[in-house]
Amino acid sequence: MSQRQIIATDKAPQAIGTYSQGVKCGGTVYLSGQIPLDPATMELVGGNMEASIVRVFENLKAVAEAVGGGMQDIAKLNIYLIDLAHFGLVNEVMARYFSEPYPARAAVAVAALPKGAQVEMDAIMEL
Repeated sequence: MSQRQIIATDKAPQAIGTYSQGVKCGGTVYLSGQIPLDPATMELVGGNMEASIVRVFENLKAVAEAVGGGMQDIAKLNIYLIDLAHFGLVNEVMARYFSEPYPARAAVAVAALPKGAQVEMDAIMEL
């Protein structure tokens, strides 16, 4: 059985439930879902949808960096949206954080997300 390493950083929102920000098992890292919470205030960021998407990517990036990786190490990204009309904006913002070859990805519409968020993302990294 491989050793599990729990990932935690104050540069991303603290877990608001019974989970860890990330878990490393061997060379694979599972990043928990991130919503657009400001790590300093633990409140949803204000502004428009773009600001929310940027905050989610910044939160994922912070956890990835806490384990010694980066966005380029993400192999699979899952995106959850309240409204798929924002899918194009997600693609636009995602292009700021990733370059080819892009990670595998899924984008799904959901009925609701924690704290009334409009977007959530989780990821799997390979270090």
